[in-house]
Amino acid sequence: MVSMNKVIYSNLAHRPIRSIISVTAVAVEVTLILVIVGLSMGILNDAKSRQAGIGADLMVKPPGSSMVGNLSSAPVSIKVADVIAKQPHVKAVAPVITQFNTSGAVEILYGIDIPSFEAVGSPFVYLEGGPFTGPDDILVDEYIASSKNLHVGDSMEAMNHAFRICGIVANGKGARKFMPIRTVQELLGAENKASIFYVKLDDAAKTDEVIAQLKQVPGMGSYGIQSMKEWLSLMTPDNIPGFSAFIKVVVGVAVCIGFIVIFQSMYTAVMERTREIGILKSMGASKTYVVRLILRESLMIATAGVIVGILLSELARYGIVSKFPTVRVMIEWGWIARATAIALTGALLGAVYPAYRAAEKDPIDALAYE
Repeated sequence: MVSMNKVIYSNLAHRPIRSIISVTAVAVEVTLILVIVGLSMGILNDAKSRQAGIGADLMVKPPGSSMVGNLSSAPVSIKVADVIAKQPHVKAVAPVITQFNTSGAVEILYGIDIPSFEAVGSPFVYLEGGPFTGPDDILVDEYIASSKNLHVGDSMEAMNHAFRICGIVANGKGARKFMPIRTVQELLGAENKASIFYVKLDDAAKTDEVIAQLKQVPGMGSYGIQSMKEWLSLMTPDNIPGFSAFIKVVVGVAVCIGFIVIFQSMYTAVMERTREIGILKSMGASKTYVVRLILRESLMIATAGVIVGILLSELARYGIVSKFPTVRVMIEWGWIARATAIALTGALLGAVYPAYRAAEKDPIDALAYE
């Protein structure tokens, strides 16, 4: 009996266009999964790392705020910071205004007081320039500066207001753009108000104790008081509304692509090779041999598609990050393994019926097929 691998290689080489199209379709399936999931996870983990980089031990959010995020402007009095600061073990409090911005890019802008913000965590690392010197100054992180080729002294518009870039800072301190808190208050018409309060303790082990103390303060019981550790633990796909559903839809679409393409390719191959299959069966090939032949050919196509897909995903990741430095794409080995398993499973399922049809062909009818 002719070597099965030799038969498979000959079939693939004899129909190069169909083989290339099939490999490309599987590669698109893998790339779709890795890039979109990687983009989603990259954005989520980037937000987590930047929040952790603030250095706070806990955060206090206004009543009614989501436990996962806070996109409101400035709904409570900034004097809440004084109430928090009076509690035992509280070392520093930084009131911040968070403003959701969709002009040009979806982002969160921070209005801050630099001394209190740095007291909660660590000083900004200035790559160019320095801190605010006027009400119309703005700090941007290195990724924003790189993506738009910005330097100290350049102008930038935010919240329909013209700002001057006074400094470029290292990434990882919450937002990517920082403005004086008083300027943001004026632009929002929210003088002496803030959105969130970051709190630094003299002993991080006292976090739960301080949270309990704050909740006992009159008027503070309805506030969202949460440790940074707890907040970071909640920033997972399962806790972000719609995130898991989005990932499942992406994977489902990718599986459909792989299944349909492999099914079409293998079914067409069986129809085209009716006479060849008849010859194999007349030479003693069993039904099991024919089924294995079709399934192994589909697996070979899928394997090649997976390899190409992984390479395309890495190229796509490099291209996205080069074009949009503020966007993170995380292609993890765990998702590479899942995408590989999904592609191979889809290929096998798509080849089952064509393999069955091939195995059931009568050798006499197949030899007479024109």
